Amino acid sequence: MAHETRFADGALMVRVEGEVARLVLNRPGTRNALNEAIWTALPEAVAAAAAPKTVKVLTLEGSGGAFASGADISEFERVWRDAASSSDYAAKILAATEALEQVEKPLIARITGACVGAGLALALACDLRYATTAARFGAPPGKLGLVYSLTDTRRLVEAVGLSKTKEILFTGRLYTAEAALAMGLVDGVYPAEDFEAAIASLIGEVTQASQWSVRATKAVTARIRGGQGVEDDASRALFAGAAAGEDFKEGRAAFLEKRPPRFTFR
Repeated sequence: MAHETRFADGALMVRVEGEVARLVLNRPGTRNALNEAIWTALPEAVAAAAAPKTVKVLTLEGSGGAFASGADISEFERVWRDAASSSDYAAKILAATEALEQVEKPLIARITGACVGAGLALALACDLRYATTAARFGAPPGKLGLVYSLTDTRRLVEAVGLSKTKEILFTGRLYTAEAALAMGLVDGVYPAEDFEAAIASLIGEVTQASQWSVRATKAVTARIRGGQGVEDDASRALFAGAAAGEDFKEGRAAFLEKRPPRFTFR
């Protein structure tokens, strides 16, 4: 049975459905434009989504046929009013995207419709991104006289490389889902009628894997992203901890007995 919690006066929701917690942007009338209330609430919502021990995978999506059309431009005059308000707003955006990127459990973006500007920044903070063929992608700060933050730009570079990042940000161009897949911005594209089944299949593969392995892999790749290239005590502890763990014992036994493993780590 699903359990739903609302944040930001219902503009952001968390739906826990067994092993999956769905973070839902819920401003369909604005194509889920991201207002200050959503930015502020996202860290708490992410923590709430990840908290149940039964939850193995988090997803992020938008309601009403769009992922997120960008930051709410109706707030710009207020949030970018002066240096102090701009700094406060930027700090809220950073805290929100870092909460997504740093959550211990894997996070998958389910992208339909517009995924633009700040919406793209949210998607880039997820571990994996999957889209319908109707999705559209772009980052238009250059059309507004704004600048993508260093953190958001870093994630874009990690996804598509330096030159393509410059093209995206210099032009503010909109890209099709197929173009996004070709450049590495998303990890898969599906017709709308096949989308939910494809995501469910992927989630099933992740939830059936050892959660020790999944979360340790996320921790190791975060270290690599941060510039670490050689082992240290912490990374060696992850490797050694796996070898001594119950999941490895079960995985090894299942392999030898030619049966599916029954992992217990949560």
